[in-house]
Amino acid sequence: MTLTLTDVRLTYPDGDRRLIALDAVDLRIAAGELVAVTGPSGSGKSSLLAVAGALTNPESGTVRIEDIDVTSLDQQGRDRLRRERIGFVFQQANLLASLTALDQLLLVAHLSGGSRRSAEARARALLDRVGLGGKAHKRPHQLSGGERQRVGFARALMGSPALLLVDEPTSALDHDRGAVVVRLLRDITHEQQVATVLVTHDLQYLHLADRTVAMRDGRVCSPAEVSPHSPAAVPGR
Repeated sequence: MTLTLTDVRLTYPDGDRRLIALDAVDLRIAAGELVAVTGPSGSGKSSLLAVAGALTNPESGTVRIEDIDVTSLDQQGRDRLRRERIGFVFQQANLLASLTALDQLLLVAHLSGGSRRSAEARARALLDRVGLGGKAHKRPHQLSGGERQRVGFARALMGSPALLLVDEPTSALDHDRGAVVVRLLRDITHEQQVATVLVTHDLQYLHLADRTVAMRDGRVCSPAEVSPHSPAAVPGR
């Protein structure tokens, strides 16, 4: 599956004028590709995730997930698309305090319907994949920050998404734990052929991405277009 944004524009009201959040954005991310998106605060990174994740419809342009024109869907269609094709990993893991790691994943399966037995088998396999098979019955307070983030990855993968949108997953982690999380994200992207967008301010992890794009003033830029003193100026591989 691929994600393709074509000439996408999005603005927000700001008093008697409108602020440009995305300005003629063109971006294509292939299946099995991890693309890091970086740039200063206010550059449009969060707006890019919102549009790519069918949370916000752009004012113009198109967003496609493989053969699906996201911008043509009604609210019910966008809700279904997020449930069936898109996985989200947030800055904080946002786990439910009363649920074990296993139950966090099973809740996703329950909301989507399907067999409890097959869902549990998939959930355990995913927890094994992220190195938490032995902690399936631990609750969030019994897990480290990096472990909670890995549960968040596994939860995002429960629906076998075509697109994975990841927002600042290392912001609350030290360098070593952050590197483990980003390497895991890269490996999962390649193994499961997911199109992955990683928004990050942590320039130390950019070399782990397949490609890096920079954003400035709502536009996707080449590193050469951004000031060398800006975080967005550091290219990926």
